[in-house]
Amino acid sequence: MSRILLVDDERDILDLIRIHLERDGHEILTAQDGIEGLRVAIAQQPDVIILDLMLPKLDGISVFKRLRTESRTTEIPVIMLTAKAQQADRLNGLELGADDYLSKPFSPRELLLRINALLRRVKKINVTSETSVGDYTLDRKNLALLVGVERFDLTATEFKLVSALMENPGMVHDRYDLLQRIWGYRDDSATRTLDTHVKRLREKLASHSERIVTARGQGYAWQP
Repeated sequence: MSRILLVDDERDILDLIRIHLERDGHEILTAQDGIEGLRVAIAQQPDVIILDLMLPKLDGISVFKRLRTESRTTEIPVIMLTAKAQQADRLNGLELGADDYLSKPFSPRELLLRINALLRRVKKINVTSETSVGDYTLDRKNLALLVGVERFDLTATEFKLVSALMENPGMVHDRYDLLQRIWGYRDDSATRTLDTHVKRLREKLASHSERIVTARGQGYAWQP
């Protein structure tokens, strides 16, 4: 059983999501404003946070930024929810480092699938053996990429992406395969999700960003 925090100011949505997630065996925590959501997240440290962007007292973007700067919540996967359907809002959430994104109205079943996919990714990270390619080593216990004395802390999604690329260095990984493997998407309609995470990852790796090579029209590869 996993503990999931739902942060949304709409009681009907909270109740609907709670019913579906509890039916699937999850323990549910709730909060109806940003300040309360942040407090519960830090105190309870759930396995996944479902975060609405339009919240009273403290908006979802501000909550997310604080979650990522707080040591007790920085690695907790976050799925963002919002009534805003504009592409810009979606990309803004992903560029900040959210692990996934859903626009309202959404199917509770789809949300459940997204949550379970996130939980599987985190679990797989914890049990897979260590991977090293040249001077680059993945530290699965601490979700970090080590390069000599340098250390790059990664989110669970970033770690899964680097891990997938490093498993077969030099091989081009198809966009569709990466979307399916990392996010559980069954088509390539969310290709911007992949591109946005690669962009953030390159920015984080700074001088080492050239290791992630773009194969135009195909996908990405890890340059050994």
